Amino acid sequence: MPTPSQLIDKAIASLPDWRGQTLATVRRLVLAAEPNSVEEWKWMGTPTWSRDGILCACDAHKNVVKVLFFNGAALPDPDRLFNAELEGTTRRAIKFFEGDSINERAFAALIRASSTHNADKLSAKGGKAKAAPKPAAKAKAKTATKPAVKTKAKATAKPAAKSKAKATAKPAKPSKAKTKAGAAKGTPR
Repeated sequence: MPTPSQLIDKAIASLPDWRGQTLATVRRLVLAAEPNSVEEWKWMGTPTWSRDGILCACDAHKNVVKVLFFNGAALPDPDRLFNAELEGTTRRAIKFFEGDSINERAFAALIRASSTHNADKLSAKGGKAKAAPKPAAKAKAKTATKPAVKTKAKATAKPAAKSKAKATAKPAKPSKAKTKAGAAKGTPR
């Protein structure tokens, strides 16, 4: 299975126009601004960079390359790079169109602010800021934790589903029984 970095390489290579160049520049700037960030491939095709939480995600569309900051509303943006999703209380985005240039200094400042925000948010919850894991260690950690979460979720979900099914089944059974009884006596339905 390809690594997230390999999938991002492939995405860049599949876009031989300005969109691929913009995605490559965004990637270079993120990795330079936050060297301990981890590249991820989420939601079946979105390059994402994380450190103590998601820093940003980047998608190339037909006419735009969009960089999404999930906590962008909490970040300082003195150079006013955010130009999309400005109405919400959490997210902010930057849309790059063909011919746009990236203010590299300001973009790197947003990445560093996003990293600081994630670390502050984590420490407020009582956690420690994490160092970037090695790829092999990260894969093992995910494998080890996923079954426990899935098992726990299944165990919790089944009783709730059964109790709802029993509650619905009880009223339905008497009405079916009456219909069958009525049909046996020769009463029309």
